[in-house]
Amino acid sequence: MNHAYIFLADGFEEVEALATLDVLRRAGVYARTVSISDSFHVTGAHDIQVIADYTYEIFCAEEEELDSSDVLVFPGGMPGSSNLAEDEDLIDLMRDHYSHDGIIAGICAAPGLVLSQNDASLLKGKRFTCYDGCEAPMIEKGAIYQAVPAVSDGKLITGRGPAFALDFALEIVKAVRGEEVAAKVKKGLLL
Repeated sequence: MNHAYIFLADGFEEVEALATLDVLRRAGVYARTVSISDSFHVTGAHDIQVIADYTYEIFCAEEEELDSSDVLVFPGGMPGSSNLAEDEDLIDLMRDHYSHDGIIAGICAAPGLVLSQNDASLLKGKRFTCYDGCEAPMIEKGAIYQAVPAVSDGKLITGRGPAFALDFALEIVKAVRGEEVAAKVKKGLLL
């Protein structure tokens, strides 16, 4: 069974995180939120309080080994994306997961601030999207920017921003549950 972990830092973009969580759960994906702090309580960029399923410490203790079919999801928002990017343990986890053929997904500012911290050899030639103005770090690593709602390129899934959170989430569903499940969820959402 596929697992998806949505990492939350204070200042995360609520629409991107919660819409993604909702769509993944509708698709039957074991999706959980992970606070990167010691507190279960995380405050979004627009002062919406969320209680995460795990703290990072509990996540590391309970989810000891990730499978390559598991997805690490990084929502955007500021300063949420910056806070994610500054967490060395989280970045090490992401790098290790992606370098071992694991799926990573980022939306909005997260591709530029978080996903770009992967080795250039793994990003070169990969298609991606992100929030306007956040593309430079990925382009510097040789990735190819596309101004579209969401992009899936192998084990790299990216979304442009809040307005495209559902597109982003459905790309993750396609990657882990297939086109048929994604189409069923999309239909149920009246998209």
